[in-house]
Amino acid sequence: MVKIELAPLNIPFNRHLQTAAVLQWVFCFLFGAQCCFCVYVVIVLNGYWHVAALYALWLYLDWDTPQAGGRRSDWVRHWTVWKHFGDYFPIHLIKTCDLDPERNYLMGFHPHGILVAGAFGNFCTEYTGFQELYPGMTPYLHTLSIWFGFPFFREYLMFSGVVSCSKKSLTHVLSQKGGGNVSIIVIGGTAEKGFVKIALRCGAHLVPVFSFGENDLFNQLKNPKGSLVRTIQEGMRKTLGFSLPLFHARGVFQYSLGFMPFRQPIYTIVGEPIVVERNVSPSSAEVDRLHGCYLEALAKLFEQHKAEYRILEHQHLIFT
Repeated sequence: MVKIELAPLNIPFNRHLQTAAVLQWVFCFLFGAQCCFCVYVVIVLNGYWHVAALYALWLYLDWDTPQAGGRRSDWVRHWTVWKHFGDYFPIHLIKTCDLDPERNYLMGFHPHGILVAGAFGNFCTEYTGFQELYPGMTPYLHTLSIWFGFPFFREYLMFSGVVSCSKKSLTHVLSQKGGGNVSIIVIGGTAEKGFVKIALRCGAHLVPVFSFGENDLFNQLKNPKGSLVRTIQEGMRKTLGFSLPLFHARGVFQYSLGFMPFRQPIYTIVGEPIVVERNVSPSSAEVDRLHGCYLEALAKLFEQHKAEYRILEHQHLIFT
């Protein structure tokens, strides 16, 4: 039996605001797309077919926008709710060197974690200091294209600066003349080398990013090979292109069980860029070589900073 540890009643009001901010974010991440689709269906079923038809026309005309830089809103990115969201953990963005605003960059975000709160808080809101740390740079967080097929939800994503992770989308951002663009992709494993090839073709410098504390926000149920959970997840990945792990953490009014992340600090360290010369037709050997350099830089970044963030000396990154 799970012993329930209730939250005390005399919690400061600002912590309630932080919890509410994270609760709406978790809900939107897990159920936002489905709820928006249901709203669209309700609009149709209630006879407002003209509204549904107008939005369908808009969706058709606007279909490629998530692959063409999106449609960010500074107003949305400055919503006060995101300040409370970032303060909940809290989230910190740490700079190790300057980035040239006349260049384009591709950042690889590690580790993947469960809901990548660090990636969202640092690159989709304006409350961790990205613009102050990297003046003249515009961040684009790339996510799965499937989310941009859901009515209304796609607008919410793009207003935050989220765009598609398709090859076309990455190429669009990283090929912009004049520089000042940063594509951020959350890397799921070392087998993913497509981002390296795109960086070579666009001449975009690669930047390793490691977010300490990202893996401490949730507990994940074990899914060994051959288990039912692993089989279902692999089926989802093949069918939908992604799968979610089974996870749990704390609740809203108690600390024992739920889908709210733990209050653990997140320190996102942005490493030094790896210079990439443009090569429109890189060979497999050239891609492998640059990928190897990237992994070395990522491991070096981890080793340089791990002691500051409660990582033991004998713990190292393991690439599988």
